[in-house]
Amino acid sequence: MSDAPDTPEPESGSLPEAAPAKPVQPRNPLHGVTLETMVVALADYFGWDELGQRIPVRCFQSDPSVASSLKFLRKTPWAREKVESLYLFMLRDQKRNAQE
Repeated sequence: MSDAPDTPEPESGSLPEAAPAKPVQPRNPLHGVTLETMVVALADYFGWDELGQRIPVRCFQSDPSVASSLKFLRKTPWAREKVESLYLFMLRDQKRNAQE
């Protein structure tokens, strides 16, 4: 006789299935980067004026701020894609400049 308490064994299939693990994306430079981080980095790297020229949207051109930009970008998928694309360009440019 075992020392284990008298607890019924769960029936097979009655245990809740674990959620599938999120795939690790080691080669995706956008993985884990928030939109706020991207906007702040772009504004620091290019400045609001150049950012407004590269992505001509009012939130970057007229009285720009991180908060107004985030509000607009979260509602506008095409603009968010442009920000993500410019962020990737910035990362490549920084890497290129660091190697020189």
